[in-house]
Amino acid sequence: MSIEAFERVRLDGTGFDPITEGEVVAVVREAIAAGRGGRISTPNIDILRQARRDDGARAYLNSADLTVADGMPLVWASRLSGTPLPERVAGSSLIRSLSAGLARDGRSIFILGGRPAADGRRDGAARAGERLAADHPGLTIAGTLCPPHGFENHAKTYARQRATIAKSDPDLVFVGLGFPKQEAVIDRLREVLPRAWFMGCGAAVNFVAGDVDRAPRWMQRTGLEWAHRLGTEPKRLAGRYLKHDAPYALRLLAQASRR
Repeated sequence: MSIEAFERVRLDGTGFDPITEGEVVAVVREAIAAGRGGRISTPNIDILRQARRDDGARAYLNSADLTVADGMPLVWASRLSGTPLPERVAGSSLIRSLSAGLARDGRSIFILGGRPAADGRRDGAARAGERLAADHPGLTIAGTLCPPHGFENHAKTYARQRATIAKSDPDLVFVGLGFPKQEAVIDRLREVLPRAWFMGCGAAVNFVAGDVDRAPRWMQRTGLEWAHRLGTEPKRLAGRYLKHDAPYALRLLAQASRR
């Protein structure tokens, strides 16, 4: 299954691949076997809203080898506009399904991100790696890093981190640093790992590590995962979700309905 088989669905200037989660895994496994690297972008409503105002952010999304819709409002908007996406493909699900797929091939992953070590516990990237390795026998954890805040702005620190990742030579790198920082870091890492795949996965590392509880499946399926996240982190997310993302989602749905 080739990437070229998918004609992108446009939503507010960003193209989304009409692809299922299982198809993403199949495409990545096939590409790695053929020695081809790539990048997966998983925009949600908040990321799409940022891309609307930022040409650079939009370019990150549109230049990805695979761009999938991480949010039910995006799927609903595609259906209303007459070019339906088949399903939501969440980064927090892909981190597990891609790990499972690569485990079957005896491949390796690197995890960058997560919460710092605290209270005698290892950092979130290390714990996420342990969990994925335990859940998916055959998967190699090439390495993990929980970089200090602002590491990408310090040339020596960044060079040291990049060298560590390059030396581990992983087949796939999960980068959970938040948008658009993670995309900028991925662009620089691809220079030294052209045959690897990369996915910016936001909070997915925290989910796998057990630092943040993910919503129940029924909330994921019905588009209410945002409500669960808001309940678990109200101080951090209330302004973003209620003041910015919800009005934008309503406008996007209204525009799609008119089309």
